[in-house]
Amino acid sequence: MTDMTDILIVGAGQAGAQAAISLRQEGFEGRITIVGEEADLPYERPPLSKDYLAGERTADRLLLRPPAFWAERDIRILTATRIAHVDRGVATADDGRIFAFGTLIWAAGGHARRLACPGADLGGVHVIRTRHDDDDLRADLHTAQRIVIIGGGYVGLEAAAVLVKQGKQVTVVEAQPRLLARVAAEPVSAFYKATHEAHGVEILLDAQVAALEGAQRVSGVRLADGRLLPADLVIAGIGLVPSVAPLGVEAVTVDGHCRSDLPHVYAIGDCAAHANAFAGGAVIRLESVQNAVDMAKAAAAHIVQGDAAKPYRACPWFWSNQYDLKLQTVGLSIGHDGWVVRGDPASGSWSLVYLRAGAVIALDCINAPKDYVQGKALVERGARISPALLADAGVPLKQMEG
Repeated sequence: MTDMTDILIVGAGQAGAQAAISLRQEGFEGRITIVGEEADLPYERPPLSKDYLAGERTADRLLLRPPAFWAERDIRILTATRIAHVDRGVATADDGRIFAFGTLIWAAGGHARRLACPGADLGGVHVIRTRHDDDDLRADLHTAQRIVIIGGGYVGLEAAAVLVKQGKQVTVVEAQPRLLARVAAEPVSAFYKATHEAHGVEILLDAQVAALEGAQRVSGVRLADGRLLPADLVIAGIGLVPSVAPLGVEAVTVDGHCRSDLPHVYAIGDCAAHANAFAGGAVIRLESVQNAVDMAKAAAAHIVQGDAAKPYRACPWFWSNQYDLKLQTVGLSIGHDGWVVRGDPASGSWSLVYLRAGAVIALDCINAPKDYVQGKALVERGARISPALLADAGVPLKQMEG
């Protein structure tokens, strides 16, 4: 039997949930169906490497909306449903169910990239992407003391901060010469390296993983230089693989209204590449709550309003909580050719302002919420301000003209 729906949303994460909500807010009255791979209703992912991993937030407090919310808005959600193939207005699930749609919003996100080295399939090797991943990890932590985290990005560092506070012996292995190499400049990398080391985390840079060792369960991480790191448990935080294969393509690129090249198919969130004005027009993917929400709103608006809808052009923002530090980023530092340190890193409250051709393109604000809030306007207008003035933390950013 074929299931008929006006709009099929594949992916029950932040993007998919927001798309359904925005469609109703835009006045769409047709049938909306969300299908998601997981058994949960839409929930927040950022806490998975932060307070949920720490046991400070319960599963019900992760939910984006209470269960009754969806029923009240006549939004049908099918959980534990994986779409395996899409073709000509029909989506087929891996259990054989068929969904016919008028419009498809592809919001499937992605899956945590798995290690490809020998031993990657041993017990005790984890990723952090879903609540189920986190629950498995938390259960395994009870008997693990020596933790090796592979990957020095935000997820790996957030997990390191949680676990070392729980008394675990934590080592972070990063293949690049510095932490956060993809997303931050040297001053921020150095600051977080020093912070983690001060809390007892061992940081290994320029370190390549050759293999995981053990019988049925991991017991160590062998590096390319021959070193063996004892490990009771391993966490891989090495990025995301976009879920686009069911569409029959290797990548999905969308226009300003989030339309793909496939007929009647929109794509939003982590899996959708787009030309981003804040990246100098480069085609990129953004893995963030902001991008998921704003692309969902843009797609919903275009479905209802047509070309009268405003295209997607939202200033990117991100955040990361580690220890007592809150890093807030606004803009994209891609292609920066200079930076200005604003404030004293030793104080624990400071910002790094990124420049490209003299224009402010991004800020990393560490325990500096005023800089974050006021810096957004500078990024949005590409303000050109003298580095000496930017460096003067005594002058509020909102008072700077350029």
